[in-house]
Amino acid sequence: MNKTFWIAFFLLLPTIKPAVAQDSLAQQYSLFEIVDLALGRSPAALQAETRKENRYWRWRTFRSNYMPRVYLSGALPDFTRDNQAVTQEDGTIEFRPVSQNFTELNLYAEQAIGYSGTEVFLLSNIQRFDDFERENTRYSGEPVSIGVRQPLFQYNELRWDQAIEPLLFEESKKEYKEDVENIAIFATQGYFDVLDAQVNQAIATKNLANADTIYQIAQGRYNLGTIPENELLQLELNLMQARQDVAQALLDLETSTLRLKSFIGLNEEVNIILELPEDIPNFEVDAQKAIQEAFKNQSDAVGFERRLRQAESEVAQARGDNGLNLDIFATYGLTNRSEEFADIYSNPENQARVRVGFNIPILDWGRSRSRIKRAEANYQLEQYTVEQERVNFEQRVFTQVRTFDMLRDQIEIAEVADDIANRSYEIAKQRFLIGKITIVELNDALEKKDNSRRQYIKSLNDFWEAYYNLRLLTLYDFDRNEALYIDGE
Repeated sequence: MNKTFWIAFFLLLPTIKPAVAQDSLAQQYSLFEIVDLALGRSPAALQAETRKENRYWRWRTFRSNYMPRVYLSGALPDFTRDNQAVTQEDGTIEFRPVSQNFTELNLYAEQAIGYSGTEVFLLSNIQRFDDFERENTRYSGEPVSIGVRQPLFQYNELRWDQAIEPLLFEESKKEYKEDVENIAIFATQGYFDVLDAQVNQAIATKNLANADTIYQIAQGRYNLGTIPENELLQLELNLMQARQDVAQALLDLETSTLRLKSFIGLNEEVNIILELPEDIPNFEVDAQKAIQEAFKNQSDAVGFERRLRQAESEVAQARGDNGLNLDIFATYGLTNRSEEFADIYSNPENQARVRVGFNIPILDWGRSRSRIKRAEANYQLEQYTVEQERVNFEQRVFTQVRTFDMLRDQIEIAEVADDIANRSYEIAKQRFLIGKITIVELNDALEKKDNSRRQYIKSLNDFWEAYYNLRLLTLYDFDRNEALYIDGE
């Protein structure tokens, strides 16, 4: 682009007003409103809900493992028409026509007993065979049979699942609450990105107006010979820089606004104006209460217990899979065969089966012992790791409480500094206009004014992020004095 374009651009730039001010769709939001929008409609909130539902159905699957299960299976029909090879008494082969049907129906019910690992089952079946070539029909069936399968000295998966899965489910419910608080933190960060850009745009626009006014006055003073040319050139440079700052501020505002809208799922056609969240909640946070609530509500606290149980189950599995294993299987019931269907249930015969299977390692060159020792070492390591993480977690909560208190105090200091710097600049501007100070002193006052304003916004940002981080770490609302997670919810 040529020089003429840029000159025209900078000359017209002061007349450009932010789109927010002209758009009839502009809407004002507070921090809490943006957070509520993010929790209600953002893609992140929908993802959190989906993860919550997924974990719930995992819990339901676990619970179903301990409920009676009933199955119905069979073959209706299993028809065959073919020529099959039949070996004769003299060893020759004859191909005989076969036309037959085999029908089977099975009803099976089972119940697992988690504590002992026992499986109890009940079954009933009926079979029918039709030979169409010979025109005969046969029936066979078991009216009822009951059985039991009992492993001994083996790893009981159902028992350990009863110890671990409830902890996983409890942990997942607390993780959902943490996901919600994380969304609030991300929304707060996006909110202050836009707010910071809006403040920078307002600062840049005001600085441009001041720079233009000062430059116009300086031109008149230069024509009268009361200021040197180098001061006039410096003021012209300030004016050009102010125009560049406005252009950059408008771009930053548009970019950050689009990011925030995308995160909270807001219509891109709506322009947003954000309020300065200066209403600071006034409540005290007791560090010991915060630590107590954190260990009570946080998923990490449940996770510590769950990880120890999982490590302990790995030791039990290593011992069960590598030692003496016995498997007892027994059934008792009724059976019969007949040419008529009704005769199956008339005077059936007893039938029973007992089987004891075993597996005894004789020589494995220390493989079993090594697996057990490794699992035991991992369990001990997990104990040490969890203990250290408990201490770190407690320190993190304590530090967050102290940080929260400090940041609340800093807001008041930053607000006073912002007011002083703003008034100092106005005084410096008036003194420059009457020739009492130099352009260097004026620029220094301007820089301090802008920095103080940005520092005040940053102090608000830091406080509100600390506010939501405290909620995340403890899952407790100290403003309302209530837990964010309700046990058994």
